[in-house]
Amino acid sequence: MVDEKVNQVVESGKGFELPLLLFAGFRSLIDELHAELARQGHPDVRPAYGFAMQAIGLAGATASEVGRRLGVSKQAAGKTVDRLTALGYAARVDDAADARRKLVRLTPRGVDALARSAAIFDELWARWARTLGAGRVRALESDLRAVVGPRGFGLDVAGWFGG
Repeated sequence: MVDEKVNQVVESGKGFELPLLLFAGFRSLIDELHAELARQGHPDVRPAYGFAMQAIGLAGATASEVGRRLGVSKQAAGKTVDRLTALGYAARVDDAADARRKLVRLTPRGVDALARSAAIFDELWARWARTLGAGRVRALESDLRAVVGPRGFGLDVAGWFGG
């Protein structure tokens, strides 16, 4: 039965659509989020900055930790942190536990951007639920968790696309 289904997909030539549709769904959510964030006073936040702010978290992190959490080099993480700092979303501070280290912490502006993002994502989820049904959206999330597995995912999209 499984082989028959695989053959149908291969013969239909539609297997390539799944990653494209998943990516289009991702882009539609992210693009709508950033358009609304801009309307709410955060026009400079880009997707990479949002992921970096999540990696920094409320407790703060070193640039190396941010890089590991995002699956990018320390240098790439440092550049993103530099940009977040210049935009007022993050600040480098001394680490109270280790004077040799600097921590990156979110500023109130960074926390505000993340809080607004969470609220906007909740609205986008609700919109999908109105269109597809809440049960189908929950099932989609569950199914995607099952195929992604516990390893999670890397966020180095530009590096991954670039090879």
